[in-house]
Amino acid sequence: MNANPNSLSMRTRMQGLSLIELMVALLIAAFLMLGLVQIFSASSAASRLSEGMARTQEGGRFAIDFLQRDIRMAGHFGCVNDQAHWVKERGDLSLHLGAGLAATHPLNFAFSVQGFEATGTAPGATTQIGAPAAGWSPALPAQITALNPLPGSDIIVLRFLAPNGVPVTGITGASGAEQMQISAQGWANLTQDGVATPTLFALADCSQVDVFPGNGAGGGGGGAINVVGSNPVTDLTSRYTAQPAGQTMAYRAESIVYYVARGASGAPALWRGRANAAGNYNVEELVEGVESLQFLYGQDTVANLSATTPPVGNITQQNTAAVLVNGLPNIDAEANAWRRVGLVQVGVLLASPNRAGTQPPATDQANPHVLGVEFQPAAVNDGQYRASYEATVALRNRLFGN
Repeated sequence: MNANPNSLSMRTRMQGLSLIELMVALLIAAFLMLGLVQIFSASSAASRLSEGMARTQEGGRFAIDFLQRDIRMAGHFGCVNDQAHWVKERGDLSLHLGAGLAATHPLNFAFSVQGFEATGTAPGATTQIGAPAAGWSPALPAQITALNPLPGSDIIVLRFLAPNGVPVTGITGASGAEQMQISAQGWANLTQDGVATPTLFALADCSQVDVFPGNGAGGGGGGAINVVGSNPVTDLTSRYTAQPAGQTMAYRAESIVYYVARGASGAPALWRGRANAAGNYNVEELVEGVESLQFLYGQDTVANLSATTPPVGNITQQNTAAVLVNGLPNIDAEANAWRRVGLVQVGVLLASPNRAGTQPPATDQANPHVLGVEFQPAAVNDGQYRASYEATVALRNRLFGN
């Protein structure tokens, strides 16, 4: 007989977890939560790294594409390239953009490709990210200095006629104030690529080229290009015959510079500047994250281009801009040296826009290299992912001297 009839109900009411059981459960839950946190942290780090790699690869592709497109066009002056015009020794190209222009002036179209080598970035050199040496060789002209390019990055200038030439159906007016008639669609072609109001133009047939400052307009009835303030004065009416009797075409003349400067976000970026008739650059930011540009220039084996010694198309040496012009006695020798360039090697160093959680390379061999230049980590690790991309670009208007 149960002496305490209420004992069964009391045992039922006292069922539950003991303190020890509760502590064990909390410990297990803590281990599970720690595992989840570690998994989330690893997944987040992998996501940041993956995003950094993707953004860097995308930026590298865009940067190389922009550079390749314009480098390939260097030397394009209508149906005959710049090498052939100069080798004829007939005074072409005829330039009307100012007398006595310096070799590095933005409007000196005698130089279709031209470079400026950043100090301390020759092949075999070592430079530190974020703390490169200052200066360029040859020295920058004032128009490029005004763009505030970042040290440690090469600069390239390219000059050519835009690919979309338009037929000239009439040439009227006195020397220095001519007007060329073109179609309305022709004017639309001259204002492509975001250049709504071009100020540099050229007239060309298959024997001569004139580059001059001007303005123009288009409309339903057609378009026109006007010569404005040429120096030396143009004489287009006696030099060219309008179509259909002649082969005269009008082009937009391009003088373009590529360089690295601070972008809108404050980080280094690839910039492009397009010169106007005053010799100043209108600039645009192209690709975020580009920290350095590097260039090497391949020269034709013929040392002095002339009518008797034309280029043969064999690229036998590759030099930096500083080496290419070193020791040359005058502007004509410099122009000849750059005219021999038939290919350009391009290298870009890019960093991810945001921290990707990367650590500095463990060895010097793991540091990023661009065309033989080693880039050591910054003094303070910024956690950004970096990669380098390279390409070799043939100047298609100078292939085999054609």
